[in-house]
Amino acid sequence: MMQTLSTTIEAKDEYSRGHSYRVAEYAALIAAELGWSSEEIQQLKHAAYLHDIGKIGIPDAILLKNDKLTDDEYSEIKNHPAIGAHILSSAEIFKDIIPIVKHHHEKYDGNGYPGRLKGEEIPYLARIAAIADTFDAMTSKRTYRDALPLETVIAEFERCRGTQFDPKLDDVFLDILKNHYDEIKEIQEQYQS
Repeated sequence: MMQTLSTTIEAKDEYSRGHSYRVAEYAALIAAELGWSSEEIQQLKHAAYLHDIGKIGIPDAILLKNDKLTDDEYSEIKNHPAIGAHILSSAEIFKDIIPIVKHHHEKYDGNGYPGRLKGEEIPYLARIAAIADTFDAMTSKRTYRDALPLETVIAEFERCRGTQFDPKLDDVFLDILKNHYDEIKEIQEQYQS
């Protein structure tokens, strides 16, 4: 069911096809590296499949725009986590997923959205999803730019350690990028956009 909902979300935008699947798999790599059980990893993947469900509520003219977004359009896009949390709030089955959906754009230094949560205030699973989501955004081809090279991505994760990302989780992901990139490539090949 989670994968079906995820596919429905991505059907609007050809450039984001496979995004939620890749985010789920990257998040699972981090969780596996942390020694999580398969049940815990599956729960994280379910949340990651739905992390962008709120984009259903964003007008296509903004979501599918080929040019740089205006400030107003970017403000509208920033509503998708709260929209997603609202969509899922009516079903008890989603109660554990809502914090990830709502807070996957928070930043460790408190400069994210929608709640400007800081550090440990950000739900742990949302901190993992934020890393996976950002990585996929950086390594996916978009209408306005090509996928970034691995060296650039690694440099960005090193630069944003402790500001955008939880430093401990960032270290785990950097280790995966530097020492287990073959697993990342398998995911990218399996869930190509």
